[in-house]
Amino acid sequence: MKNALLKTALVSVITATSTLTVADTQFVSIGTGGVTGVYYPAGGSICRMLNKERKEHGIRCSVESTGGSGYNVNSIRAGELEFGVAQSDVQAAALAGKGQFQDNPFPELRSVFSLHPEPIHLMARADSGIQSFDDLEGKRVNIGNPGSGNRSMMELMMAEKGWTTDNFAFAAELKSSEMAQALCDDKFDVTIFVAGLPNGSAQEATTTCDVRMIPLIDDTSLAVQKKHSEFSQAIIPSGMYNGNPNDVVTFGPKATIVTSTNVSDKVVYEMTKAVFENFESFKRLHPAFARLQPLEMVHSSLVAPLHPGAEKYYREQGLIK
Repeated sequence: MKNALLKTALVSVITATSTLTVADTQFVSIGTGGVTGVYYPAGGSICRMLNKERKEHGIRCSVESTGGSGYNVNSIRAGELEFGVAQSDVQAAALAGKGQFQDNPFPELRSVFSLHPEPIHLMARADSGIQSFDDLEGKRVNIGNPGSGNRSMMELMMAEKGWTTDNFAFAAELKSSEMAQALCDDKFDVTIFVAGLPNGSAQEATTTCDVRMIPLIDDTSLAVQKKHSEFSQAIIPSGMYNGNPNDVVTFGPKATIVTSTNVSDKVVYEMTKAVFENFESFKRLHPAFARLQPLEMVHSSLVAPLHPGAEKYYREQGLIK
């Protein structure tokens, strides 16, 4: 009888403990991009690091495939996401209320850390005759889906030229996951894609049909870089993509992890700690992470102020003073 009572009591304690653990778990989501880009595996890698210690800190992370940088920032603002991957230029625009955020700035946006460089891939069909950005006039152009980093970058380039979509024969608005097939199906002549190296969409396009990476060394590209410190010159290495045997000089932003002041210091601290204390493992999760350096991740391309949770961890580790 005593054994039966003891077993019943133990079961009750275990059940109660398990219930408390589930009830106390905090669920957070990271918004990324299309599944063929680098954002999705980046978010998945961060969640993997955070979830490894979920029994200790009580936080469970999930990754969401989304429309990209702008969508992620707006969803963080709306409280639908806690974190998001966003291009550094989109981060800057949201904070300052420019571009797509002109009517709705987001001063509560906060930085966590930066990730890999994101060179602009200006991908054109070989039979299009396009050799520079200026050649896009009169062509069929995929300008990217609304709210994406691709669209934000194209609009910035167009504004520098004084162009509107009327300057194109046709302006498509396809997502990153749709552009490769559509380009090879001759739905348009050229597409812009801002992404880390290498990425699945560019690999799909260049292996499916004859596609060229167009250099961005024209006056428009140089003017945009001069006006925006969140961009820097980048190289798409020779042979990275089929049919492109030479280095391609381009430029672009960096991918960054962002959140808001509404997310607790504890959650942001634990995420930051999870990545940096498993740094070598994290770097091996995707080729785009191979050259990441902790100091650069903390100091480079972060336009929005650091979230206090991230700042606390960086001060503890001597990464900031």
